[in-house]
Amino acid sequence: MDCAPLPPTLSRERMFATDPASHAATARLTLADIRAAAGRIAGAVVQTPMLHSQTLSRIAGCEIWLKFENLQFTAAYKERGALNALLLLSDRQRARGVIAASAGNHSQGLSYHGTRLGVPVTIVMPRSTPTVKVMQTESVGGKVELFGETFDEAYAHARKLERERGLTFVHPFDDPDVAAGQGTVALEMLADQPGLDCLVVPIGGGGLMSGMATVARALNPDIAMIGVQARLFPSMYAHLTGQEMPCGGDTLAEGIAVKAPGEFTAQIIAELVDEIVLVDEGALEHAVALLLQIEKTVVEGAGAAGLAAVLSNPDKFAGKRVGLVLCGGNIDTRLLANVLLRDQVRSGRMARLRIALQDRPGALYHVMGEFAAHNVNIIEIHHQRIFTSLPAKGLFTDIECEARDADQIAALMGALRAKGYSVEAFELD
Repeated sequence: MDCAPLPPTLSRERMFATDPASHAATARLTLADIRAAAGRIAGAVVQTPMLHSQTLSRIAGCEIWLKFENLQFTAAYKERGALNALLLLSDRQRARGVIAASAGNHSQGLSYHGTRLGVPVTIVMPRSTPTVKVMQTESVGGKVELFGETFDEAYAHARKLERERGLTFVHPFDDPDVAAGQGTVALEMLADQPGLDCLVVPIGGGGLMSGMATVARALNPDIAMIGVQARLFPSMYAHLTGQEMPCGGDTLAEGIAVKAPGEFTAQIIAELVDEIVLVDEGALEHAVALLLQIEKTVVEGAGAAGLAAVLSNPDKFAGKRVGLVLCGGNIDTRLLANVLLRDQVRSGRMARLRIALQDRPGALYHVMGEFAAHNVNIIEIHHQRIFTSLPAKGLFTDIECEARDADQIAALMGALRAKGYSVEAFELD
């Protein structure tokens, strides 16, 4: 496929200033290191498929290729780096055991492969970690200790336990051996599709991007490397651009919700990455929903960040061959259900209408007739007589309903208003 030249925002004129430390960092992580890691972990991790999405490509206006790292045994790419680091430990380090701080995916990869290799694994997780990630970590052999409300608090506690117990700390991202294992994702992607114009990669601490950028720059110096962060946690973006930005909040992408990026990874990214874009929570939710609805694949918020970035910046990626990493699929099922329902609301397929009625027999019956006439399904009805400014003989009825699309809901609301009803719709944003 012939592709137009990259727009200026995707050119090799990077947005980050570099310093000598960046060059020193790139010397510590090379293509040879990543190829060695690939040989070391071969057969113990899944070589996940990379598939073209026709429907997402049509929606996004570019050629979308998806790397399904959510199909790893632990449902995330993290086990690549964890396994590489474990295999490089000395016999004494293996016998004493390892410790890590993780929001979930690193912990599962480390626990699974540590248990498989006979290495005791202790994981410190923030108390806010989704229950599914805690349970899955324990199910593959890790000993979980919950501490603090953020990754950074869990990290500080893990380093304390490292010293007290004589364990080896395996960093989730700020480690050349871990980044080398994670970089094997790019080796597979570019072997499958060497003609990609850009790779869009989620960034938390920066391990995945460091490894992938190292591979991509070595194999194709002209490829555009675009990082993605949740707008609530722009830690790497702020660090590299020298901006003071708030960092915190309840993001769907907890896997990349890191307040302090890695020092080593920041140096690599400053040297090799073109740009970091920030995505809103609504965009993350929409991307999670689209991937389930269209590709029939479950991803967590971080795993959907690349698609969210592409859909939020259509002009930036128009006409390009874009590689996206679905980096993790560990999302709480209740949260996933909420995301899907909220996406229906945003798309107009589900609505909550508040209608003012007289409190008398038959009032609701007549309203129901309009719903039936417009083929709008009613999910739930709630009458509110007390907490209202209406006269004592009036009430509000809140009706949750679903329809084919927003136009169908709008037609229903128009018909109700034409018959004298006061109708308003609740909005999420």
